[in-house]
Amino acid sequence: MNFSPSNSANTVTSFMGTAFLLALVGGFLSDSYFTTYCIYIISAITELVGLLILTVQAHVPSLKLPVCGSANRNISCQEVDKGKAVMLFAGLYLVALGVGGIKGSLPPHGAEQFDENTPQGRKQRSTFFNYYVFCLSCGALIAVTLVVWIEDNKGWQWGFGIATAAIFISIPLFLLGSPTYKIKIPIGSPITTIFKVLVAAIYKSSISRKTNDASNLTDNEQHPQERSEIQNDLKFLNRASEATPAPQWLHCTVQQIQDVKSVLKILPIFMSTIMLNCCLAQLSTFSVQQAATMNTKIKSLRIPPASLPVFPVLFIMTLAPLYNHIVIPFSRKLTKTEMGITHLQRIGTGLVLSIIAMAVAALVETKRKRVAIQSGLMNSTEPLPITFLWVALQYLFLGSADLFSLAGLMDFFFTEAPFSMRSLATSLSWASLAMGYYLSSVLVNLINCITGTFHQTPWLSGSNLNHYHLERFYWLMCILSGLNFLHYLFWAQRYRYKLSGPNNPKETAKPNELPEV
Repeated sequence: MNFSPSNSANTVTSFMGTAFLLALVGGFLSDSYFTTYCIYIISAITELVGLLILTVQAHVPSLKLPVCGSANRNISCQEVDKGKAVMLFAGLYLVALGVGGIKGSLPPHGAEQFDENTPQGRKQRSTFFNYYVFCLSCGALIAVTLVVWIEDNKGWQWGFGIATAAIFISIPLFLLGSPTYKIKIPIGSPITTIFKVLVAAIYKSSISRKTNDASNLTDNEQHPQERSEIQNDLKFLNRASEATPAPQWLHCTVQQIQDVKSVLKILPIFMSTIMLNCCLAQLSTFSVQQAATMNTKIKSLRIPPASLPVFPVLFIMTLAPLYNHIVIPFSRKLTKTEMGITHLQRIGTGLVLSIIAMAVAALVETKRKRVAIQSGLMNSTEPLPITFLWVALQYLFLGSADLFSLAGLMDFFFTEAPFSMRSLATSLSWASLAMGYYLSSVLVNLINCITGTFHQTPWLSGSNLNHYHLERFYWLMCILSGLNFLHYLFWAQRYRYKLSGPNNPKETAKPNELPEV
């Protein structure tokens, strides 16, 4: 559609951010009103419609722009008009809505199939999350190799057509397992519970100051198995359990208070992963544009720049089985614990790898620009005499960070969240990705605004990537990621796993039984 590099980067990050953020909607609806089973079916159909729109637009000549063949990088091509842009964004964001629903329902649906009352079931659930990321990488491998080659050589309509066929086939395949699925029955809105406890705590603290007596707790007689001692952390919320005169709807059980505490305690960990995902956003934006200016041939084979993500994908596909079948068993024997490597240790490893990746990206971009200057190709569309494999280095580190963080986050949120909020909590993994993509767009715009004030041209503006100060942007990301890691360590060292969590070898508490439909 002839967007400039910075506009294209912002469009991609906004689309990806929206898709991942909508996973919260899918998780919320799965916990509250529908089931993960129903949400997946609805979301898959929605994505199918969006892909059909994109396929039609890519196929019909009157609905797209002619190819821009300018030989000068400083000359911008005519951008798409409003009518075509509306159709483009309608298709894109229907796809985003479908992707969000699928990501918010499919991982918790799979995790619900395992028996968490046994160590074997919990280990299998952890393996499921590892291989869920592995399967995502398998699909990505096809997307960045076969589909990209077809798009470059046959046309975008064929690439969108393949994606449309894939999601269409996935629906009946998912339905084949319907007789064997365990399905959690929704028990009401988790947002309502959170809001109720917070309001009750604020209201009761405002009308009474003598609230240290924990003997006047109310509980639900229909669920005596949920009766437990109230914990001392986040003591302010304990006010919600006091026998203080208040409206009936503000009466909270101990279990409700404990559920809200569990959610609030995982939020700092969630916030600490946003910067990591901001780094991951660069994989689909500036990194691809960097490679497009370089020599993309390996001997006689030309590699499309959009296929660069094949490197982290292949690395994830190699590392995931090794991690699950070698690293984890060895760590279990070494630590003599059920999980071996805790969720927070795994997430922290991903954060460290993202810092290294941004430093490598800055060094590679410095080298790329030096070659462009020395070869006199700053304003030319000819490939630079430097192989694109240099950019693959940052892809490898970020791909490793993605494997450690994403599977670890999903397992952590599912395990630590209350039973009634698991789909919503698991969706926080994708919401972190969404906010990372949005943060990337915000940083690009903010940097352009600030640097444009003090320089003739902003760091990341224009149609010629060779005139960008991308290396400075990457160094800034590296510094911010380092500060974010310190923030993560502060909260991770203070976090205490639930007694019923897999990281506690003395587990005695039994979770709620899973209803079957």
